[in-house]
Amino acid sequence: MTLPQVPAQDNVTMLIIAGKLAAIADEMGIVLARTAMSPVIYEVLDFACGLCDKDGRLIAQSNGITLFTGTFGPQVRRIIEKFGSDLRSGDVYIMNDPYQGGTHTADVTLIRPIFEHERLIAFSIAVAHWTEIGGAVAGSLPPDATEVFQEGLRMPGLRLCRDDVLSTAITEIIEANVRLPKNCLGDLNAELAAVKIADQRLAEVVQRYGVETLEATFAHLLDHAEKVSAEEVAALPDGVYEARDWVDGDGNSDEPIPVQVAVTIAGERICFDFTGCAAQRRAPINCTRGALVSAVKTVFKAMIAPEAVSNDGWFRPIDIVIPDGTVFSAVPPAPTGWYYEGSAQASELVWKALAALKPDRFSAGSYMSLCATYICADGEGEDGDVFVHIEPQHGGWGGSPGEDGASALIAVTDGDTYNYSIELLEAKLPVRLRSYALNLDDGSGAGRYRGGFGCIREYEILTDGAFAYGSLGRSREPPWGQDGGAPGSCNYLELVRGEDRRRFSRIARLPLRKGDLLRVVTGGGGGLGEARERPEEAIRQDLADGYITPEIAARDYGFKAKV
Repeated sequence: MTLPQVPAQDNVTMLIIAGKLAAIADEMGIVLARTAMSPVIYEVLDFACGLCDKDGRLIAQSNGITLFTGTFGPQVRRIIEKFGSDLRSGDVYIMNDPYQGGTHTADVTLIRPIFEHERLIAFSIAVAHWTEIGGAVAGSLPPDATEVFQEGLRMPGLRLCRDDVLSTAITEIIEANVRLPKNCLGDLNAELAAVKIADQRLAEVVQRYGVETLEATFAHLLDHAEKVSAEEVAALPDGVYEARDWVDGDGNSDEPIPVQVAVTIAGERICFDFTGCAAQRRAPINCTRGALVSAVKTVFKAMIAPEAVSNDGWFRPIDIVIPDGTVFSAVPPAPTGWYYEGSAQASELVWKALAALKPDRFSAGSYMSLCATYICADGEGEDGDVFVHIEPQHGGWGGSPGEDGASALIAVTDGDTYNYSIELLEAKLPVRLRSYALNLDDGSGAGRYRGGFGCIREYEILTDGAFAYGSLGRSREPPWGQDGGAPGSCNYLELVRGEDRRRFSRIARLPLRKGDLLRVVTGGGGGLGEARERPEEAIRQDLADGYITPEIAARDYGFKAKV
């Protein structure tokens, strides 16, 4: 049955269409999660999906990794520039190049142009973290890489499908260059399904409302978001707000790396100037301009309208200034495998600079780092197994006005992602979860409102021949306190082998034996306000909950419990 078209471009109709566009993005995410082969996609939800208009402007995006917020548009525009008039219905394009709007090689993007007859009207896009993309180490993110070529297969925008026929040449190249080809090709098919369902659903919208009404809705969504965003910026006091910090080494050197931002607010414009940040490193802590833009947009959106569906209109009042070749704007051949640690630092800088302006939206400093940890085997052990396990870790956030910091919450850069369920982890891999608990031993930042607590996640290794690697930020520079609050605590890895304990923050290859215990320990957030102003009832409650000891209560808060 063909429904009659609705001709009126009224606000109610456009509101209905806007809801449908958001629903399409969400359905793409459901399709991707339910059909992917890799747990990092279907369990952790390390992906994002969305729709862009015919010019590559983001219109709707699913909840997911916030660090993809600023990459969709540049990647779509790259495909438009490269293929132009050769774009056709039934095409799908694949890319994972950090220097063409992407993040790192493990984040593989599929883009599908959507047509109404011969008229290009939109693009659907899905990006997901593949567990493997080749390179120097299983999992493809060597913490000691010195150039991007060590980080696996790089695809600079290639036509993957024509007339919905998959290119076997590209799939054969992928299959020949990765350690887990079944997983990779399965995840590829899941992304193909996600971008195709968007094409089908958008065709239904066009059939019901017409192309003109759809495109008018695109323009309305962008213009309305820009208007609200500009009004929010204009309501902030004009001025320059600065923040400085240090990156705790880069994976190849422990040398602290200085970074900084100056945020200038002038009327309805806001400029984020990262001039003065350290030069790019021969190490994978770098991020490219696309990831930096995502980091800035994430924090800006949290300030302006965190609950609203993302589109590029929200970000029209923003200017971002940074020269090429810095740790936040790397150029080839700098590696970017651990880009999310660099971009997390950029997010934290912006967060810190704006915290005093919007205390209701911004807490004191958080554990910041995703503390992503790999446990792998590359077939060199006695049993010849190959497996790759990657897991982001949760940690403590800072205190904010009226409440203590959140405990065991994922970092701002990773959005709506999760830990693996213990049942799935133990069923699929030769590991046993011995403990998952709050990190009370290292504590959090004392304050009128204390920081939230980090986590301890302990993996018992059940096989020989495995190894681990990771790159944890905030391992020396703790989360910052605000308004007199104390700093939080740091992140680290710990290997327990019998009576021997060793700590690491950035480690390229840590050999593991059967019976080893690998502990991932995340820090607590910074405190807000003077600790001596903390209400007595809050201190008593922390004591009753076991969050602090009587010694900590006396040391940090001047509180002595009555015997």
